[in-house]
Amino acid sequence: MQLKNIPARATLFAFAALLLAVFAAAPARAQEEAPPVVLDEPVAQVDNYVIMHSQLKREKAEFRDVLVKQRGMTPEQADAEIERKQPEIIFNLINEALLVQKGKEMPRVPEDVEAEVNREVLRVAKQSNIATIEELEDAMRREGLSLADIKETLRRQFMRQAVLQREVDSKVYFGLTEKELRDYYNANKTKFVSVTLSELFLSLAGRNEVEVKAKAADLAARARAGARFEELVEKNSEHEPTKKTKGVLADGEGKARWFLVSELSNDIGAAVRDLKAGGVSEPIKTEEGYMVLRVNERDDSFKENFVRGVMTSERVEKEREKYLRTLRKEAYIKPAKEFEAVIQPLLEKDKSETAAAGGAQAAPEKKAKGKKQ
Repeated sequence: MQLKNIPARATLFAFAALLLAVFAAAPARAQEEAPPVVLDEPVAQVDNYVIMHSQLKREKAEFRDVLVKQRGMTPEQADAEIERKQPEIIFNLINEALLVQKGKEMPRVPEDVEAEVNREVLRVAKQSNIATIEELEDAMRREGLSLADIKETLRRQFMRQAVLQREVDSKVYFGLTEKELRDYYNANKTKFVSVTLSELFLSLAGRNEVEVKAKAADLAARARAGARFEELVEKNSEHEPTKKTKGVLADGEGKARWFLVSELSNDIGAAVRDLKAGGVSEPIKTEEGYMVLRVNERDDSFKENFVRGVMTSERVEKEREKYLRTLRKEAYIKPAKEFEAVIQPLLEKDKSETAAAGGAQAAPEKKAKGKKQ
């Protein structure tokens, strides 16, 4: 079951991005991983699964790419950051191993995950104008890549997310009582102002930005003066998906989508926050151009799914960590000798935090037992 309004804090890998990253990194990694070849060795045993050094090496290489290409670090800075973060990287691998093993034991989860992996592969093949999976495999093989390896990476990511959503997120989401929801809403009403929106978009591609912005401002002024927004969209907008809906930002079923203003990006939220129904924003700059938004409907009444979603997003990270700590406590985790100094302190920290939490509950538990006697 898919849960609406439950945010996925740990975002799943997008297959297309992953594939592009692998293709882009292939030549560099071929040089980095050239002979002499080091035999694979264990990092840690986690129940029936063994985390291998090759896994850790891949995680470090991917993290290094992010640090250098996305965060602008020098290779030396990236290497220093990876060394500092190595305990966290290994602990994430331990958590992943536990979640994957847990997922394999849960009814229907393996089948659901496999179906999700296959859908993602088919989606990307279609997006890349590749007719069959066989053609995709051939294209990857020519680059020295393996679709099976990519699918396994996706499988582990989807499995991890599925377990956390079923074992943690959904329990937080559906466990909130009516009183908790109402109390939170009454104390945080400004978070729950929601709107439906229509968009008029002008592209900057190959154009003078000053002229595009001026045209967007003129269209906004015309809309405020009484011109029908739908007609302005039809004659001027350059975003085909919303042009087809006469500007309305819709959900997958074509219905106007409600947005929480508090969850919109800062610039869009600021542009529509004080607008009443029918109000039109000033031009808002995006990476591709300028857009003008009209607020079609505005509502700040209690909407249970929105309140559940916001409260869940605020609580789920802490609850996920508690769940992972429980999995680690119940698991057999044996670090390889080379990694004992890295892993053991983290396991000891788990024990101390578990003991502290248990101590806080000890008195009430003892009292309850006394009552039963």
